[in-house]
Amino acid sequence: MDTRKPTAGLSQACYGFAIEGTYKDCVPYGNGHINDTYLLTYQQNGQEHAYILQHMNKTIFTDPEALMENIIGVTGFLKEKIMAAGGNPQRETLDFVFTADGKPYYKDGFGEYWRTYHYIDHVYALDQVKDPEDFYQSALSFGRFQQMLADFPAETLHETIPNFHNTAVRFGNFEKAVAEDICGRAAGIQDEIQFVKQRFDLACALGNLQDQGKIPLRVTHNDTKSNNVLIDEATGKGLCVIDLDTVMPGLSVNDFGDSIRFGASTAAEDEKDLSKVSCSMELYEAYVKGFLEGCGGRLTEKEILSLPLGAKVMTYECGMRFLTDYLSGDTYFKIHRPEHNLDRARTQFKLVADMESKWEQMQAIVQKYIDQ
Repeated sequence: MDTRKPTAGLSQACYGFAIEGTYKDCVPYGNGHINDTYLLTYQQNGQEHAYILQHMNKTIFTDPEALMENIIGVTGFLKEKIMAAGGNPQRETLDFVFTADGKPYYKDGFGEYWRTYHYIDHVYALDQVKDPEDFYQSALSFGRFQQMLADFPAETLHETIPNFHNTAVRFGNFEKAVAEDICGRAAGIQDEIQFVKQRFDLACALGNLQDQGKIPLRVTHNDTKSNNVLIDEATGKGLCVIDLDTVMPGLSVNDFGDSIRFGASTAAEDEKDLSKVSCSMELYEAYVKGFLEGCGGRLTEKEILSLPLGAKVMTYECGMRFLTDYLSGDTYFKIHRPEHNLDRARTQFKLVADMESKWEQMQAIVQKYIDQ
């Protein structure tokens, strides 16, 4: 691989969009697992204006043009809803900058794809939830995302990553990784492998409900970690849902579940000390309350009753994905130490076990908000 290409491509991308003014600076930004992100600064009329510039990962997102078609379609729809409600569409959803020839992406001389959008200032994201009010605001935001897009025709969106939350397919990938064991790691993680295999029923649970017509297909975010909501510094309220790469047809309960597995955990996603890892029922209830309020009555009763199952399935699926990547040589998620993906998998499995021990409580919390 020519390691000079990303640097050269970045230089081209800094000038690739129809941004008025003079280029000032471009520096790495954030800590995302998949795309490379930069803070791009231009000077316009004596003032500096900031943008987010991203190099889109073609290994993961094999059709960047279709991906951007999804994003522009959804953000355009959201802008109309936001304006109709008297909101600010430049701050409450991502506002993309196009190229001079009208495209929402720039293709550099090496065939790599880039995009840029206006930087939203005076906000913060939650890398780890510590405050139930913040988690409630995150839930409201993702619930409103569901509510505003309830009328968007989900079937018209491209599937940017095929079978992304098809947990049964993920299980098949996991079994293949175990069988091939290309890094010779399987022997040392038999407990984790058996944990996954013993819960095969979880891999099929939500797919069966969808196949039976019991829960509907919706426009979903599919990566609803709390750090994908920007919180307004001035008001402390959820402002904008970001990271829209995986917006595609899906299940509302998956969006709910991914939020719980990330945000209701009492420890970081890669915590090594598993004694610190549990699912906080206080945070779980705060999210249930906020998500249902944000959805504004657009979910069916079966979807609402399936929310606890969504939490358990998504936590199980994510742990399985981390373990699969560890077995396969860490080719998907960025790692910062040799057993990083294994540590991530173990935290997810600890959360699944904790949810199993609190299952009746999780169901009762959901029922409480149905009965209100």
